[in-house]
Amino acid sequence: MRYSLTASSRRFWAVIALMAVIPAVVPASQARALDRGQDDPKSVGAAIESPRVDAEPRRADASRARVERIAWLMGTRTTITVEAADHPTAVAASEAALAAMARVERRLSTWRDDSELARLNRVAPGTVVRPSADVAALLAEIAEWADITQGAFHPAVGALVDAWDLRDEGRFPAEGAIQTALLATGPHGVHIDPASGAIVRRDAGAWLDAGAFGKGAALRQARQALRRVGASAARIDLGGQILLLGRPWSRITVAHPTHRSQPVADLHLRDVSVATSGQSERGIEVDGERFGHLLDPRIGRPAPAWGSVTVVHPDPVAADVLATALFVLGPEAGLRLATSLDVAAFFLVADGDDLSPLSSPDMCTYLPARPSWQHTKETCTPLFP
Repeated sequence: MRYSLTASSRRFWAVIALMAVIPAVVPASQARALDRGQDDPKSVGAAIESPRVDAEPRRADASRARVERIAWLMGTRTTITVEAADHPTAVAASEAALAAMARVERRLSTWRDDSELARLNRVAPGTVVRPSADVAALLAEIAEWADITQGAFHPAVGALVDAWDLRDEGRFPAEGAIQTALLATGPHGVHIDPASGAIVRRDAGAWLDAGAFGKGAALRQARQALRRVGASAARIDLGGQILLLGRPWSRITVAHPTHRSQPVADLHLRDVSVATSGQSERGIEVDGERFGHLLDPRIGRPAPAWGSVTVVHPDPVAADVLATALFVLGPEAGLRLATSLDVAAFFLVADGDDLSPLSSPDMCTYLPARPSWQHTKETCTPLFP
């Protein structure tokens, strides 16, 4: 069965994300995952008004009209490569993509008090709020994803973020604090009208966090900007989530979930986004105990650190949301959901140094055959010798 979002849900804008996706997908030439340490939310204190470009546009090859840029957006390093018919168009397309992502950050970051999302989070409980048309369409779409993922993803996790102090030093909350936070989590904390996108905060501690869909939202907007200006091809890496546009790009390597410098699989892709979620890098240590940043909104606790999941999807928002939801669900339930949605997902289950890979059938399209892998039509599960 293939699930389709409603037409109203597709009228989407964008939102910032800082917590949901780890960088387990990298160019094979690097054969390693990018370090998301710089994506630590504590480093985002001053949200930028516009992209800070650390490297001016340059032509890697004048005949191909390619522009490569590096910027700091959403608290993380962003790299963008754009190709076009001529150099001015490539530069303009790169500027448009960077500006689109910066607008997402300025408008909807929960790390700044003046964004629309931040203002929505401060409205008195019980008050019906109708966001701007773009944000309402976004929230309506996100509400659908919460239903589709059976609550493994939900944007109203702010109370749990506070309970676990994920935006500061971290703490292990008492059981009573977890139960109190759960009362302000998910639909108990914030009601989102799936038709209009209007919201009602039902608890004073409830707030919407964009940590599982914002990078995808920004990449969706960047893709629209690239196409509008005339880019023929592009590749963007936004803190580990990757967008590929146009021609086939160099293969993307999925890294080992715990040994980050070790490549596991090469994906051959075009016109898709790739997002990976796991708990290995962006965790918090308290009194010698470590817990991950990905929270299960159903139970109010961090999801177990079982490995990682990589999702390939034409829609960057879907890739972002599903990478988080499938990880929270775990490899077995996550694989069932991915298969039912016809979603390409690649699970790496780590047990010490042992690694067990699992793939949804739709992932077969992107995984090249290897002598050490057995692909079957039913499972598409690579088996390591």
